[in-house]
Amino acid sequence: MAQPDHKKFFENLSGAGKAIAVLTSGGDAQGMNAAVRAVVRMGIYVGAKVYFIHEGYQGMVDGGDNIEEATWESVSSMLQVGGTVIGSARCKEFRTHEGRLKAARNLVQRGVTNLCVIGGDGSLTGANLFREEWSGLLEELVQQGDIDAEAAEKYYALHIVGMVGSIDNDFCGTDMTIGTDSALHRIIEVVDAIMTTAQSHQRTFVLEVMGRHCGYLALVSALACGADWVLIPEMPPEDGWEDQMCQKLSENRADNKRLNIIIVAEGAIDNNNKPITTEKIKDLVVQCLGFDTRVTILGHVQRGGTPSAFDRILASRMGVEAVLALLETTANTPACVVSLSGNQSVRLPLMECVQMTQEVQKAMDEKKFEEAVKLRGRSFENNLRTYKLLAHRKTESELPHSSFNVAVLNVGAPAAGMNAAVRSAVRVGISEGHTMFAVNDGFEGFYNGQIKEIKWGDVGGWTGQGGSLLGTKRTLPAKHIEKIAEQMRKHNINALLIIGGFEAYLGLMDLLTARGKYDEFCVPMVMVPATVSNNVPGSDFSIGADTALNAITNTCDRIKQSASGTKRRVFIIETMGGYCGYLASVGGLASGADAAYIYEEPFDIRDLQANVEHLTEKMKTSIQRGLVLRNENSNENYTTDFIYQLYTEEGKGVFDCRKNVLGHMQQGGAPSPFDRNFGTKISAKAMQWISKKLKETYRQGRVFANTEDSCCLLGMRRRALIFQPVMQLKDETDFVHRIPKEQWWLKLRPLMKILAKYKTSYDVSDSGQLEHVVRNRPKESDASAI
Repeated sequence: MAQPDHKKFFENLSGAGKAIAVLTSGGDAQGMNAAVRAVVRMGIYVGAKVYFIHEGYQGMVDGGDNIEEATWESVSSMLQVGGTVIGSARCKEFRTHEGRLKAARNLVQRGVTNLCVIGGDGSLTGANLFREEWSGLLEELVQQGDIDAEAAEKYYALHIVGMVGSIDNDFCGTDMTIGTDSALHRIIEVVDAIMTTAQSHQRTFVLEVMGRHCGYLALVSALACGADWVLIPEMPPEDGWEDQMCQKLSENRADNKRLNIIIVAEGAIDNNNKPITTEKIKDLVVQCLGFDTRVTILGHVQRGGTPSAFDRILASRMGVEAVLALLETTANTPACVVSLSGNQSVRLPLMECVQMTQEVQKAMDEKKFEEAVKLRGRSFENNLRTYKLLAHRKTESELPHSSFNVAVLNVGAPAAGMNAAVRSAVRVGISEGHTMFAVNDGFEGFYNGQIKEIKWGDVGGWTGQGGSLLGTKRTLPAKHIEKIAEQMRKHNINALLIIGGFEAYLGLMDLLTARGKYDEFCVPMVMVPATVSNNVPGSDFSIGADTALNAITNTCDRIKQSASGTKRRVFIIETMGGYCGYLASVGGLASGADAAYIYEEPFDIRDLQANVEHLTEKMKTSIQRGLVLRNENSNENYTTDFIYQLYTEEGKGVFDCRKNVLGHMQQGGAPSPFDRNFGTKISAKAMQWISKKLKETYRQGRVFANTEDSCCLLGMRRRALIFQPVMQLKDETDFVHRIPKEQWWLKLRPLMKILAKYKTSYDVSDSGQLEHVVRNRPKESDASAI
């Protein structure tokens, strides 16, 4: 992959002579420390001075030791720490003109004119007001004799870039705010634990989650655990909801379901804007149904704990993006927030986002709830639509009349989130009027006739289970095409949904090729990528990869901690992924690795030697631990053992070495909230596509689909979920090494190197450009994975 010109980067974006200050304000959120670390290290990397402002705006007003110059080492070992180590406080004084005047004086005294604010909409609004008043504040300071006219002229403009740190995900303009994914992890951990005890005693649990004005956490956790009922501020239940809820709980018990889960946002209201409390729901269930009911209020548990891999990567990317945005600002550039849209970094005018966020609350106050949902953005709208689709079972009379049979199967290695995808496909298919069939053990089970009808209740409780409950094998269909065609004919299968990894992709191509000989395969066929390796062409993400990343990140945290208080130590860790370096690279970024060796970026003995020397230099300072990741197939000669022995020998007298092969623990475990949600939504979209194609291709009493666009892979590309004909993906595929020829995450590798103190080139061409907040994006861009 061609590297951008290093000198050109520094000519255009040098931070020499500039001072950047970073603060966290308002409520804390997991991942804030990763953002602070990225701002500090990227700032120092480009030659700027970087300052911590302790205790948020209070520290800016008080000055003194609260504004402290940051060093490279001062942000070591904070990536995995929850909350914010530089402190956060709500500051009444900053809301006054006198308070802002003091803050301006404290910044000018240190030459700071670039401010990176990590907080919610209140913190960012305050920063924008400060920026607008800046020149007037400097004039006052000159008149009072606190600063001279030369300083006022030199520091005439204040530049602001915001990052949204809020577990509620209540800020318009961004798909995900820093801390939201970690909060979902805390909620799902609790829900999974509660489910086991609820099942034992046949209990109903009412859970209250945070979200005074925004129901995102409640909605997504309900989607991720398959809750029976959810109550959120943006969608008050219709009159008579009490009877409907009790009827639903009663029906589920009649279906042999031993537990009920009801999730309530703390700001949940009814149609008359009256609060709906957990106690009210508990009393209702006990009085109407007599069920043993318990209430659990999660509270500040949701804010605590270590940040998830997603939040660490998001915060690191946003922190680097914030520094780039500050270096590119001029006096006329509006204050902006850096955020995420789909998989893409974007910059949005701060006040446009704030105004739109305030409009949501206004719409809710005026009971315009549909408008409030739309204003929340496509991610929220898509989550709500999917929840409604899956949670409420239609009666026979409500179901559309359809005589189509749709089969779903898992192919390849197991991946966490596969079961959530199957559950979603089955329930959406049934809602669309289809008869759903489950194929056990992949294509092997297909040609052996392991096919049976699967009903709505059969997939209850599947979302939280790891592995593949249908069973999955790596067997390809090419040698058994005739037997598979026979089974298709026998069960009258009209469409196929394949959930799996690279084998599923190859298998789909085999079925497409077989269309020339067997009409049975002239039906709509779609694949949803599910593999921990994330190596399927046509998609930036695969179901299961996020769970594997979290397993790697959590293990790396523990491994590094095992060396605390001992002598200097470097850990060599081998990850899975075949020839795809996604897990090693992105896992390295999330766990603060010093190097990650992958097949896609060839390396030789000189690179290994340079890495050892680099680590030796770092170890001579206050850094005590080093972390090196290696993808299992990165190089056939430079094995994990070889690298371990090399580091051991070359590091003698400075550090010692340990090695770990993570192995199949990366494939196991309960799926992360991201994988449950991504699997649920992408599978629902795939089933809706199948329904559409079945209608289009049904002619003269039969389904006949033989065009390229009737055999697709549904993948996430940058900001959108896109159906791509598999034939068109052939040219994008390296079939020998089972990887796509181009991979988006390679652009994150320089970022990992910069944060590990390597001098490297950084391609700024993919950095976010200033856009405007779009209210109604096209439907096809319903892409956000969470």
